[in-house]
Amino acid sequence: MRILQGLRRRLPIREAHAHCDIPCGIYDPIAAKIAAQTVLKMVMRIQALDYPQGGTHEEYAAYRNTFSRYVTVKEQHAEVVKQEVNILGIDYFKPEHLEKYPNLPSTMWETGKLASANKQAIDLDAAKKLVDSVDEIAKIFWASKGVEYEDAVADVRFGA
Repeated sequence: MRILQGLRRRLPIREAHAHCDIPCGIYDPIAAKIAAQTVLKMVMRIQALDYPQGGTHEEYAAYRNTFSRYVTVKEQHAEVVKQEVNILGIDYFKPEHLEKYPNLPSTMWETGKLASANKQAIDLDAAKKLVDSVDEIAKIFWASKGVEYEDAVADVRFGA
């Protein structure tokens, strides 16, 4: 046990975060889609919150708590969209995909920008565009595998 403790002190181990730096072949834009839908749902919930005009201290506290939780989740999931799209762009898509789908780089860039915009604001149109943009990447991703993209359960997953 002392040997392990001594090694840990001399050779600090850093935590690494990765999806597939060793290409595993398991890629799917569904994580980005779920995250984008979560952003949209949080924007809808934020906009539906009723501010407690003339409310009690407890009502104001509950409102602030709910509002801040929705904003936090919205921003976290917007970041997930960026991470998942970057993973696809860096680890999955190859030069031959870029040749076949010339709009892919601009679509991915736009998706990242939309994710950032959704972190900065509470904008229903921007949230809807984020979901649409992720869907466009999913269409290209699945087309590159010879599959027509259809998210048949999107409405059920979203709760529409």
